[in-house]
Amino acid sequence: MTASTASDTTTGTVDPGAAGVRVRGLTKVFGTGDTAVRAVDGVDLDAAPGEVVLVMGPSGSGKTTLLLMLGALLRPTAGTVILNGVDVTTAADRQLPRLRARHIGFVFQDFNLLSALTVAENVELACNLAGTRGTAAHHRAADLLDRFDLSHRIRFKPHQLSGGEKQRVALARALANNPAIVLADEPTANLDSSHGLQVARLLRQLATTDQRAIIVVSHDERLRPFADRVLWLEDGHFRHLDQMPVDPVCGVPVPAGGPHLTHDGHDIWFCADGCRDQYLTNPDRYPLAPAPPTSGSR
Repeated sequence: MTASTASDTTTGTVDPGAAGVRVRGLTKVFGTGDTAVRAVDGVDLDAAPGEVVLVMGPSGSGKTTLLLMLGALLRPTAGTVILNGVDVTTAADRQLPRLRARHIGFVFQDFNLLSALTVAENVELACNLAGTRGTAAHHRAADLLDRFDLSHRIRFKPHQLSGGEKQRVALARALANNPAIVLADEPTANLDSSHGLQVARLLRQLATTDQRAIIVVSHDERLRPFADRVLWLEDGHFRHLDQMPVDPVCGVPVPAGGPHLTHDGHDIWFCADGCRDQYLTNPDRYPLAPAPPTSGSR
């Protein structure tokens, strides 16, 4: 991991000298007037080659909107997204598919494999879209699937695969265009513990071995040990993790305003009702969580 990289946990910025992703003032507003919603509000973020950046936050915090803008799938209201020196926010609409095909690999929660195609054909199609065709595409797909230990599944259809195998096919497909940047949206959400950890290790490997910039948005705490930086996105802003209350049951930083209770004169905050209920079964088992930060702690 690139633990020595200087970073700021509220802006998500690093030394931009060799950054694969550079974002400044990124904003997305949905609606107008009194109904306007600022889903992402002036976010700065860099991700360097070889780095895994994990973006976490509550539902509705803007994580998916942020990822869509990073992937040039959604136009921002303001700000810039520069991928390998190319400002995708100023590119014409007709240029965006080519930019995505050249610079970005996508990994999705629901795999998004084409059910009518075999494993090999799913990856070969991605190669075709990236400009590699014929025998070259066939060989590249075979090499990528072999890398993810899927050579024995190349003629299988997606419905014949386990969830972990489907996500490994999706990882192989994401590399079809040899992208400098991989964006992953909840890549372990539909996987059990074993397969989730396997995918986390593979994402780490793509950063360390391939020197790709990896940005993951997820609720999955299992991904934390594999990330160089963990950023918390709430109400469209990044926040300091160490200034947030911590759920005493699972140890997760949580936003003030969620499930909470007062015990022995202390306000205690939880990520979900389940953790609160578990705490109540034996309060003495858990350390007290710190009080929530003030509104000026962002």
